[in-house]
Amino acid sequence: MIKSGLKLGFIGLGIMGAPMAGHLLKAGHVLFVNTRGTVPEALSGGGATLCTTAQGVAERADIIFIMVPDTPDVQAVLFGEHGVAAGLKASVRDSSGRGKAVVDCSSIDPIATRGFAEKIQALGCDYLDAPVSGGEVGAKAASLTIMVGGEEQAFERIRPLLALMGKNVTRVGGAGDGQVCKVANQIIVALNIAAVGEALVFAARAGADPARVREALMGGFAASRILEVHGERMIKRSFAPGFRIALHQKDLNLALQGARALGVALPQTASAAQLMQCCAALGHAQADHSALVLALEAMAGHAVAP
Repeated sequence: MIKSGLKLGFIGLGIMGAPMAGHLLKAGHVLFVNTRGTVPEALSGGGATLCTTAQGVAERADIIFIMVPDTPDVQAVLFGEHGVAAGLKASVRDSSGRGKAVVDCSSIDPIATRGFAEKIQALGCDYLDAPVSGGEVGAKAASLTIMVGGEEQAFERIRPLLALMGKNVTRVGGAGDGQVCKVANQIIVALNIAAVGEALVFAARAGADPARVREALMGGFAASRILEVHGERMIKRSFAPGFRIALHQKDLNLALQGARALGVALPQTASAAQLMQCCAALGHAQADHSALVLALEAMAGHAVAP
């Protein structure tokens, strides 16, 4: 358990960040926020305080959460002009010897993450990488899976707050290991989306009802969360973004970059990355990643559903 009324910061209030921040606010914590867009009414009306810079958030909050799209965004938030690091320089350790803490929930490069952690720790503060999985639905329902890298003591300190946003909160290992786990997660998700898309395109082209095929498959060994949620999206043509193609492209690129550095072959990941690229070329970069099926449909010359 963790007491309410902590001074928390949240930077990045997009599709995922806004509901995540909302759970912290609803738990009775004081919340300072910064975002490039407009602060949602649920947060501003609920008492969150808008800060004009990331530095301002870090100066006021003891624990700062970050949820932005990519590695350069995190770097800018942390170390850019008026960034978090500038606010942490005024950090004072509490009676137990702990300084402030930064928790990055973005999905970014593991190697860069380890460098970020070293710099923040050099300021006397804790740093955790805590990327999440579960999409907009999981963010709103506080049912995210959260994969954490960092020192165990820091993790135990922050875990009760993470539990307000997710149901499956696991420390994977040291700094950067949370991001490694998230890349692995994104490989699995992408390949599953591609498999479901291929199966439904095949079923539709063969003259079967893809909705009934999906229903039948949900009762067998092929059942999966992807078949359940994204299979339905493919059939209903519901591609409003929960997690955008462009962001999944970024994650698969991280996987392939890491594979090259490690000398590892990831042939199916490369194939999924090409399908994502095809979708982007067709104009669907901002669609939900279940829209990967549109690339398969284009190649088959046949749609799963009208």
